[in-house]
Amino acid sequence: MSETQDQAGPSERFERTCDRLRQLYHGRTPAALRFQFATLIVDLLIIGFFIATPLLRDRPAFLWLDYTVATIVLIEIVARMLAASNIPRLLRQSSMLLDLFILATLLAPQWLENFGFLRILRLWSLSQRGLIWSQLRETRYREWENVARALINLVTFLFVVTGFVYTFFFMGRPGIDGYVEALYFTVATVTTTGFGDITLPGIGGKLTSIVVMIVGISLFVRLAQAVFRPQKVTFPCPQCALQRHEPDAVHCKACGHILKIPDHDD
Repeated sequence: MSETQDQAGPSERFERTCDRLRQLYHGRTPAALRFQFATLIVDLLIIGFFIATPLLRDRPAFLWLDYTVATIVLIEIVARMLAASNIPRLLRQSSMLLDLFILATLLAPQWLENFGFLRILRLWSLSQRGLIWSQLRETRYREWENVARALINLVTFLFVVTGFVYTFFFMGRPGIDGYVEALYFTVATVTTTGFGDITLPGIGGKLTSIVVMIVGISLFVRLAQAVFRPQKVTFPCPQCALQRHEPDAVHCKACGHILKIPDHDD
């Protein structure tokens, strides 16, 4: 009996490890939620490092930090693959493709330096996880979900554009000045303020400004709509699956089905 267990030991331990990771990544037990929140905090710290990368690039310890973050990202990718029931489908997901690209930029910062600004897209990828929004829907602030999503999209766009502008137009400026000027230009352009004290040279600069203004103002309008439109709650109608209703709705306005929207304020 013990000899049979010893022979099957490695494969069984591997299977148990995969099952355990699957429960931690996709479960809703207290242990799984603690694990998911811990990974969320680590991801936010990594995103902070990505935002600060232009300011840290010339520091002696930068490569150590870069490769440390690469190791963490690699461990997370491997763990997600072990927890997946269908690895090929996981590898086709946009979030996984983005993480693989980010890992490549971390492992080869000298060769892929000009694409480092795309790492900030991990903030958008992080916002697509259901954990954040499922927990928010259990609180009295559940109606702010659309506002939070619109704000994350806008912040992600601001820092991606800032990284792009800094990389291709302001990298020659010493110290923090170049990055602050890139951020200043991005915010002024997105808000269509147009002070004109900082502009991008050449045809490429003008085309960049046009794209930033068009996309940026669209994201601002979406955020404003989410903030100022009448507050609604997300509650799928059992009959027609309409998602959003008035907080005190008794019947679905689309099909008339009786709703039982929980009141978390009580």
